[in-house]
Amino acid sequence: MKKISFKLGLLFFVFVLGVEIILFVSLYITLVNSRIEEEFEHLLARGNNHRDVLEKNFDHSTLEHVTMMESEAVTDVVITNEKGNILYYSDDILPFAKKIVNTMDRTIPYDGIIVQRNWQKESHIATVSPIRVDGKIKGYVYMFQNTDAIQKMIYKLKHHFVLVGFLSVFLTILTIAFLSKVITNPLIRMKQATEKLSKGDFSVRLQVKGEDELAELGEAIQTLARDLEYLKKERKEFLASISHELRTPLTYVKGYADIARRPNLKEEERNRYLSIIYEEAENMQKLVKELFELAKMDQHSFQIHKEPANLCDFLKKLHDKMLPAFHEKNMSLIYKCEKNITVQIDQKRFEQVMINLLDNALKYSDEGSVVSIEARAEKNSIVIIVSDDGIGIPEEDLHHIFERFYRVDKSRSRTSGGTGLGLAIVKEIVEAHGGTVYAASEYGKGTNVVITLPEV
Repeated sequence: MKKISFKLGLLFFVFVLGVEIILFVSLYITLVNSRIEEEFEHLLARGNNHRDVLEKNFDHSTLEHVTMMESEAVTDVVITNEKGNILYYSDDILPFAKKIVNTMDRTIPYDGIIVQRNWQKESHIATVSPIRVDGKIKGYVYMFQNTDAIQKMIYKLKHHFVLVGFLSVFLTILTIAFLSKVITNPLIRMKQATEKLSKGDFSVRLQVKGEDELAELGEAIQTLARDLEYLKKERKEFLASISHELRTPLTYVKGYADIARRPNLKEEERNRYLSIIYEEAENMQKLVKELFELAKMDQHSFQIHKEPANLCDFLKKLHDKMLPAFHEKNMSLIYKCEKNITVQIDQKRFEQVMINLLDNALKYSDEGSVVSIEARAEKNSIVIIVSDDGIGIPEEDLHHIFERFYRVDKSRSRTSGGTGLGLAIVKEIVEAHGGTVYAASEYGKGTNVVITLPEV
């Protein structure tokens, strides 16, 4: 995880550094150009001011006064006549001034122009402003400024930018290191959590605050841990239930087989013991078959082949098929169905559902009681209800009866209690049809199992 934090930090750093460099270079160039333009404009304005004074009094005293003013300033002045001959100048500017004056074109606009811009290589920058008296050119005012001041200004500006740049990079590194740690710490905790999950420790608890993608990932891992913990518990209970369910019939089979092998045993007793062995073998066969059905459902290899069917005809055939078993126990089986109800079902699988429910009603109802099958169409759905007047289901068990191997009466005998898989198979098949199933019951007064299927 340190690798991802380093990569993430390096990626952020390169991106931010690139943006900072572009911004700093753009700002630096803009600021430098702006300051240099200000220097040019200031020098040209100073020359135009001298030009305005000389246009009012173009005499010896005024010329000397202007020259003397510039000798005390950081700038220098050179004043020429209309032919370009130098009349007055200040300080040691004469050698550079001659080069500029001799190469000047005399067609100069009244507002003046900048005649030397190369501040990087030349010793001075220069401007020129024409002097007009009575509409005629009387001379020119050349202004010069040493580029050392500009170079120093640029150097200071560059120094400040470099200092601020290094400080920005340092703060960027600190910020990115902090942000990388903030981002990767939850990922490290999630990695540790998944390592625990891979080792079978499902007790991990992640606390990722916020509503971003990391928080959603943390919540997903936490949900996975809870689901795996539940599945682990379910698997233990499932294996324990299978062991219990197989142990009992195997014990019976082994015990009675040992007895049946005795040579001095009467034939009548031997046949009775063999009958018990056969019944227990049938129980194991039924259990294995139901487990196989559930395994296919879990592996999604359980196929449902739905086709349109008349529900009333389907339930009528089922009623006629189950009726002898109810008569044998002196019970009534009532059938109610609205006409012309069409459903999309796998008739073989759905018959398995109904036989399971009716078999339960038969087992847990007293002689002389009534079991009914009712089907009706409701808004956007088809409802099938199997009702009985049996012993009912306690409220605390009602929500668990569709779980695998769950039995309401834990002490109930195997002959009356079944395997505890029937209702789990019912639920899987109904849901495979896109429907739902639930039970409503009052202990001691009977049970209603309600199946809801989507309308065709």
